Amino acid sequence: MAYKSDIEIAREAKKQPIQQIGDRLGIPAEHLLPYGHDKAKIGQAFIDSVQDRPDGKLILVTAINPTPAGEGKTTTTVGLGDGLNRIGKRAMICIREASLGPNFGMKGGAAGGGYAQVVPMEEMNLHFTGDFHAITSAHSLLSAMIDNHIYWGNGCEIDQRRVTWRRVVDMNDRSLRQITSSLGGVANGYPREDGFDITVASEVMAILCLARDLKDLEKRLGNMIVAYRRDKTPVFCRDIKAEGAMTVLLKDAMQPNLVQTLENNPAFVHGGPFANIAHGCNSVIATTTALKLCDYVVTEAGFGADLGAEKFMDIKCRKAGLKPDAVVIVATVRAMKMNGGVAKADLGAENVAAVRDGCPNLGRHIENMKKFGVPAVVGINHFVTDTEAEVQAVMDYCAEMGVEAILNTHWAEGGAGIEATARKVVDLCEGGSANYAPLYGDDLGLAEKIETVCREIYRADGVVMDAKVRAQLKDWEEQGYGHLPVCMAKTQYSFSTDPGQRGAPMGFDIPVREVRLSAGAGFVVVVCGEIMTMPGLPRVPAAEAIRLNEQGLIEGLF
Repeated sequence: MAYKSDIEIAREAKKQPIQQIGDRLGIPAEHLLPYGHDKAKIGQAFIDSVQDRPDGKLILVTAINPTPAGEGKTTTTVGLGDGLNRIGKRAMICIREASLGPNFGMKGGAAGGGYAQVVPMEEMNLHFTGDFHAITSAHSLLSAMIDNHIYWGNGCEIDQRRVTWRRVVDMNDRSLRQITSSLGGVANGYPREDGFDITVASEVMAILCLARDLKDLEKRLGNMIVAYRRDKTPVFCRDIKAEGAMTVLLKDAMQPNLVQTLENNPAFVHGGPFANIAHGCNSVIATTTALKLCDYVVTEAGFGADLGAEKFMDIKCRKAGLKPDAVVIVATVRAMKMNGGVAKADLGAENVAAVRDGCPNLGRHIENMKKFGVPAVVGINHFVTDTEAEVQAVMDYCAEMGVEAILNTHWAEGGAGIEATARKVVDLCEGGSANYAPLYGDDLGLAEKIETVCREIYRADGVVMDAKVRAQLKDWEEQGYGHLPVCMAKTQYSFSTDPGQRGAPMGFDIPVREVRLSAGAGFVVVVCGEIMTMPGLPRVPAAEAIRLNEQGLIEGLF
């Protein structure tokens, strides 16, 4: 049976004018800043005006470790928002924006799939409202001002060997990971080693997603450490006097973007840090505003629960004062079989034994979510090749873990296919059993925080940190940064740092390669194993198949 592609379904959407979507949320037209007919930004004056309202219920959608078989976390997030509205609840979703790099590489977009999508899908996965371009430009402005400061006398006495501020571009380009800049003689400045990260790894991205308003944004930007002097004292962005101009560039990008689902339900799409190299959540301002406008807000955290959900709980909720009421853990029968050792080419054949063998990966995520004190339900994202026996095997395993698993068909049926999970989520939220608490306290040492995440979430035997890394962590503690949470940068494919170790591996250590202080964002980035903050394109990038057809429509994006 032939199925329509995501992009074909999205093109058939009967979208409502964005003013109509805003009206459902009680947003007057004068507080909507339209970008065309189907998307708009929300004005800060309106956001300020709703702060005295009570908060709705917050639901996090997370997942098992991603596999080539596909899990469908964003699809479930969108479907659940539609499902909640179908059962009569006032609900909306909050998700991240898509990075251009993965769209043209391998991962694909971030608008959901099938009949559980956010539209306009093509624009969301390309330039959208220009937020990522603004972040790239603000980051690049600071890069230029640092080198310019050095060129014109270096009043801050920056040690050129210790410039920590790397450049960014919103594309996968491995050739830019390590470069030498300012070649070409005296007129071009002082040569030094440099490098690029992808825009989603920029501290500016993290700050935009954690800042409460423009004033907070500017203060955080000023607190960013960009270099060190010869005596190893830090040089801040405010010392370069760049934070004001950066804030100007980010003024519009700071405002949440309003769009709609295929079922015309409201959605905020704002911010886009990756969860394997950053904190992996949409913006605080979008989530907190949504909680003032609806009774139920469904959001997601990137990749598996060991990365995105841990950072949602330990960074975003801690910093924003959020208290989630329920968690949905997304799994698929296909992914269970891959975790059980089945090759991708063989996933179509029934294999109940492999499903059972792969379930411990799901089980570990269930156990981890319980550690944060938030009740959970497992959402099985249905594929047409799933058999009743395979689905039942997942349900039986979850029952043994003390968690209900529900089969969802939202990809094919939209909100109607996830109503049972929507009702279960309402029961969890209204049951009052949520008792959220982060995994570790602020007063724990930085090294101990890293070890806690590795031991409690990954199940590592130990953490390998050389003396230089430990000394750096101690220095930051002495400088007053010891209270910050840690943001683990690690492969998303495994609990370990080996992407080939699926399932629930045991008997491994976590090697910490380096640590980076994001003083403006308010966390310490811990780079583990071989993870890269600038991805590369695959052997056959998706970009090779993307083009405009004779009708001027985009082909190959999905």
